[in-house]
Amino acid sequence: MNKADIISSYLKDMAAVLERMPVADIERVVNTIADARHHGKKVFFFGNGGSAATASHFVCDVSKSTIRNDRPRIKAFCLTDNLPLLSAWANDTAYENVFAEQLENLIEAGDVAVAISGSGNSSNVLKGVAVARGKGATTIGLTAFEGGKLRGLVDIPLVVPVHNMEQAEDVHLILDHIIAVCLRRAEDL
Repeated sequence: MNKADIISSYLKDMAAVLERMPVADIERVVNTIADARHHGKKVFFFGNGGSAATASHFVCDVSKSTIRNDRPRIKAFCLTDNLPLLSAWANDTAYENVFAEQLENLIEAGDVAVAISGSGNSSNVLKGVAVARGKGATTIGLTAFEGGKLRGLVDIPLVVPVHNMEQAEDVHLILDHIIAVCLRRAEDL
């Protein structure tokens, strides 16, 4: 297959995935973050690898690009951005604890935890969700494939209908932008 065919095929596949996205689930995520905003609650984002980068990007977008004079600011935090703390937990306990231990210190009832995992099976993400649920937070899972274990552990699963990790990560970033635009522009939030 030549480069032009690969590019065309990828773009065609992405368009098909976007057409199948569950709009009602995206709206539930937007409403949940908007509710946290209005009640002064915190929103925590976390994931591994490309999902860690998406979590960081999400925090940037929902913290800055959603600002409106008629609404409170969103209190968003990324658990992957403090590398010294993340590596301390990984080194001193185990990598599977890097999100759970941070959430033990930070998350409270009514807060929101947004877990991002393409496979839905990352043990550290799953442990973070368990802590968030135990503390009374609302949990959201952005995943793909069949949703993995994450799908059944969160209050709001948002599963990208694709079996390709690159395309799953692409859509997760698109979701970041859709959610941020809704939080900025929607009049009914």
